[in-house]
Amino acid sequence: MSTTNTSAGRRRVLRAGLAGAAALGVGSLRAQTGAGTLRIGYQKFNTVNILKGTGNLEKALAPAGVAVEWKEFAGGSQVAEALTVGAIDVGHAADAIGVFQQASGKGLHYLAAESPYPGGLGLLVPKSSPVQTVRDLKGKRIAIGRGYNIQYALIRALETNGLTWADIEPVYLLTASDHIAAYQSGRVDAVGLWDPFLASAQLGTDSRLLFDGKGLTSNRTYHFALPAVAAAQQAHLRVLFSELKKTNQWANDNPKQVVALLSPQLGVDPKILALATERRQYGLVGLAPDIAVDQQRLADAFAQLKLIPAPVQVKDLFTTLPLV
Repeated sequence: MSTTNTSAGRRRVLRAGLAGAAALGVGSLRAQTGAGTLRIGYQKFNTVNILKGTGNLEKALAPAGVAVEWKEFAGGSQVAEALTVGAIDVGHAADAIGVFQQASGKGLHYLAAESPYPGGLGLLVPKSSPVQTVRDLKGKRIAIGRGYNIQYALIRALETNGLTWADIEPVYLLTASDHIAAYQSGRVDAVGLWDPFLASAQLGTDSRLLFDGKGLTSNRTYHFALPAVAAAQQAHLRVLFSELKKTNQWANDNPKQVVALLSPQLGVDPKILALATERRQYGLVGLAPDIAVDQQRLADAFAQLKLIPAPVQVKDLFTTLPLV
């Protein structure tokens, strides 16, 4: 037998082995994720949180023998990490998280988008602060989350007012409680927050809203999953998104009941939730081209500031599965 034939034979065996391993992996994945449980990662005060409170998803999946497991996370970065390591099947996180996870190679796919919520984030300054306009932020220390949706709004606000990111001193913090603690202690001059923490700080501190996201960012949230998991859970995800649509409509029609539902579940004052709810419109939509363009602007802004190591093409990770 010639060396060429031997090499060709080895390549065929190798390809067959890889194909078999891949098939085994998919089979194992389906056994783990498609056999009876849908694991959902969520954060406080969002459409998934409301659906959890209604119990309607459990009812919709019960005839198929599928249970629902809910896991709460402090932020979108933790949701993305849990998705990457297989701790959950589907997760809900903000637009900026989508860009960072793509840039870091986590490979999570966008499954669907929520309606814009530009009023749900903003920058606060003390009422006594000399900062009256965005231009007055030059040289100021600002508590902000690295890669958070509020960071993008701040980038846009600075650019719109003739400033750059280099004109401020960002103080990167992880949790909303860390942000508020730094702000109340006077260690920073301003703080960027998102609802319901923004609403809480507006009602609980002596502050002014310098700007919110209107005219700066859509502030969308997205639903993410690893592509293989999404494929294995496709039928269950379609039920999830169908129920989310119903929940969104109910939430828009019944804001007072949303507050009553979420307040005990989250342990948040009803006044705080009422303020946050009144400036929000719930909705679930498919991944249309205009959404890709909007998300790409965010990705390009982060790449320009070297917040991500290299540019990314957002639409490359838009799922082609018919889920919504």
